[in-house]
Amino acid sequence: MIDERFFKVEKEESILWLILDRPEMRNRMPLAFFDALVPAFVAIDADPEIRVVIIRAEGPCFTVGLDLAASGTEILGDGSALSRERFRRRILELQASTEAVDRCRVPVIAAIHGYCIGAGIDLTSACDIRLATRDAVFSVRETKIGIVADLGTLQRLPGLIGYGHFRELALTGRDFTAAEALQMGFITHLAEDREALYAEARRLAGEIAANPPLAVQGVKDVINYTRDHGIPQSLAYVAQKNAAAIPSEDLLEAVAAFLEKRKPQFKGR
Repeated sequence: MIDERFFKVEKEESILWLILDRPEMRNRMPLAFFDALVPAFVAIDADPEIRVVIIRAEGPCFTVGLDLAASGTEILGDGSALSRERFRRRILELQASTEAVDRCRVPVIAAIHGYCIGAGIDLTSACDIRLATRDAVFSVRETKIGIVADLGTLQRLPGLIGYGHFRELALTGRDFTAAEALQMGFITHLAEDREALYAEARRLAGEIAANPPLAVQGVKDVINYTRDHGIPQSLAYVAQKNAAAIPSEDLLEAVAAFLEKRKPQFKGR
């Protein structure tokens, strides 16, 4: 279920655009935003026609991060031990939001423009691929406001850019540019403007969507399994996975299309 307070959706054949839609608030994220991510991705996972998701944003920027004005009361509580324990459990609930993105069965691409601050890094770090406009600005901003980032940035970002860059950015909370993000490997494409950004996101999503969908989903699954369990366990996992899946109708279609010199038509079977 898509919560229209925070998102709108556009679908182009097998590509779904999930659009952050609070432009008047520069896409600030109240805690309810993260609650809404979970059913959104449950709905995405349940739709067999979707092969790729692109997350983009309306307005002047991708997001300026956590909506402190809307969330302050819940974060601060009353200072009691019970209040702190309730907030600990609330954080665990909120972490399910970026886990839902990370564990989505299909690849998720983030198309970022303008500011992508704080909780925006939590969200985009959970995506599979990140693209940005040249004017994009990033920051692990929580450090500057007395918070330890707790929705996945500290766990996922080091694997994307390496611990050297990561520790500097996390400990300083400084802004870093799209050019720096490209050099570090956080983003893979740098676009001149939003039109070029969305065109590149669409092209990349189309290239992924043209592949056999079960193979693409299997690759994402094994990548995540390797990250979480290590190489020896993942080698055993992928051996079992392929033994259970091969041959598939899509594999036979790929061979037939090659022999017949035509474009394959994959159905995810």
